Amino acid sequence: MNSQFTFHYPKDSGFDKTDIFFYKGEPKPESLFFSAEGSTLVSTSKSPRLFVTDTVIINLPSMQEFKSLFKKELELEDSAYTATFGSDVLLVLGPGEPYKTLGSVTEILNAALSHNFNRNATFVAIGGGVICDMTAFAASMFKRGVEVKFVPTTLLAMVDAAIGGKSGCDYRGFKNMIGAFWPATELHVWSQFVQTLSDEEYLSGLGEAVKTALLFSPELTKIFTEKKDLVLARDEETLSVIISECVQAKARIVEEDFREHGVRSFLNLGHTFGHALETVAGLGKISHGSAIMWGTGRALDLSVRLGLCTKDYAESSKKMMASYGYDMNPVPKVLSVQKKQYTQALLDAMRKDKKNESSEIRVILQRGNCDTLIQ
Repeated sequence: MNSQFTFHYPKDSGFDKTDIFFYKGEPKPESLFFSAEGSTLVSTSKSPRLFVTDTVIINLPSMQEFKSLFKKELELEDSAYTATFGSDVLLVLGPGEPYKTLGSVTEILNAALSHNFNRNATFVAIGGGVICDMTAFAASMFKRGVEVKFVPTTLLAMVDAAIGGKSGCDYRGFKNMIGAFWPATELHVWSQFVQTLSDEEYLSGLGEAVKTALLFSPELTKIFTEKKDLVLARDEETLSVIISECVQAKARIVEEDFREHGVRSFLNLGHTFGHALETVAGLGKISHGSAIMWGTGRALDLSVRLGLCTKDYAESSKKMMASYGYDMNPVPKVLSVQKKQYTQALLDAMRKDKKNESSEIRVILQRGNCDTLIQ
């Protein structure tokens, strides 16, 4: 471990704190949960643990020692399976947004139930935002709540999805439509995992980091504006700064407004438009971060139209986002329908957004960098 950061939840939230540990070098998840006893590894916990990951993560080189501990037990659909090591269980699910379903959440619950887990069990997510969200959601429901820990493996999970307690899954084609607030007690962050991501996955995570910069950090905004080459090259030192700044920024907001009644709503910049785009395009057709960047562009356009921010601020921000390859076109390439059709479809999706109050569509807008409001 190279550094640690702790943030606390409000007293009336029902939760205590999250400890975040940052590591450098090659990821070694087995070192967190198992210890050497002679020539073998044994569990460091007296209580059973359910490890949840996906078929991509489990086959990474850095996961092979961890994977080798478990003996495959039961084959499931779509190459998913369960495996066991002592009282611990490993559940491997299908990867990505297409598997962020109630069916996958049910598989997590089934794995815990079929192995007779009780309330002292711990669920551990090793994966990106999809795996973290679903594992925490299952943990919130299993026997009315068990502990959950995260080992985020994508930039998106490290800077956003794993922090702050939001959990859930998609439902009937709508993004994150059902879920609960159920924060992890521990996050273990290896920035080296980012080097294993595809360009699409990396840019998806960067999208949430850019959003955080526009909301809370002129310093991060400067990095994204002036150090694009280092950011795109996944420079380790630059990544460490981005991850640390995003974690601390989001933690400060969550400490102040855990249930999203006020300032935490600012974190939804670009999300009302972006979630609607994901729904209309078809979940998984565009990465979450790319959709959020497109949505942020639309939010800035609306801010200008309403006289809230200057055109210079909106255009310079969109130019920075476009320089990373994010689509800033009002009619995004991912949609093949005509503008009139897509506008109505987006509005219909936005009306179902979970952040709305009564029949009004709520959007997060800006007056300028780090100057945000709810409209």
